[in-house]
Amino acid sequence: MAELVQYYGTGRRKSAIARVYLRPGSGEFKVNGRPFEQYFVTEEQRSSARLPLVSTETHSNFNVVANVSGGGVSGQADAVKLGVARALILFNAELRKKLKAEGMVTRDSRGKERKKYGQKGARKRFQYSKR
Repeated sequence: MAELVQYYGTGRRKSAIARVYLRPGSGEFKVNGRPFEQYFVTEEQRSSARLPLVSTETHSNFNVVANVSGGGVSGQADAVKLGVARALILFNAELRKKLKAEGMVTRDSRGKERKKYGQKGARKRFQYSKR
């Protein structure tokens, strides 16, 4: 039986986690078993998730299979972006320099700020009444 060639990368953003597999192929992109265009509705999300493949000019060489959970759709798109970038580095370590220059290797550590007691949210206060 032929061995399946694939490159794996994990991407995270806020509370979204993406497990991304790059397999040699024709450029098919699936997210959670659904077509890419059906899962990521806005063009901003699509371009964000596809960015590492486009910048390294490998978008037609790989089939991408991504399993995403947690967070919102926009955070999931950024998680897929990091996962694809990490998988590309496993495929070819020379691509790291180009990806790093465009800021796709760094994990965005910003998360949700916790709600504080005596306040309505993380920053918003309850209305102040002078009288």
